[in-house]
Amino acid sequence: MTHFNFQPIGTITSCFKEKFGIPRQSGLILEARATLDILPPYNRPEAFRELAEYSHIWLTFVFHANIRENWKPTVRPPRLGGNQRVGVFASRSPFRPNPIGLSVVRLEQLDIDHGGIRLHLRKL
Repeated sequence: MTHFNFQPIGTITSCFKEKFGIPRQSGLILEARATLDILPPYNRPEAFRELAEYSHIWLTFVFHANIRENWKPTVRPPRLGGNQRVGVFASRSPFRPNPIGLSVVRLEQLDIDHGGIRLHLRKL
């Protein structure tokens, strides 16, 4: 079996402090903002050259709070009242075989200063 190792390239900080305060759909909270601080050695300005010209970016992330040894093929989505099981791949559940997610976000601003790189993000 092939294994992959990923090194974090940044840390996201959002206005949501608790798991249960996060909306299921980002469009529900128009004021939602977040920052992505890039970690060394990836915080090199040349790696972000021309990024500010784009309005949106894709973020690949790890559901770090949901890492488990075992996964289940079905989940109970809250939108169905938690009463109906659906296949994990037919849901947006963070409890997946691999704890990775993908989101598109609006790039509001790119700050590059003294070796620090911060992206200011918001919902679509």
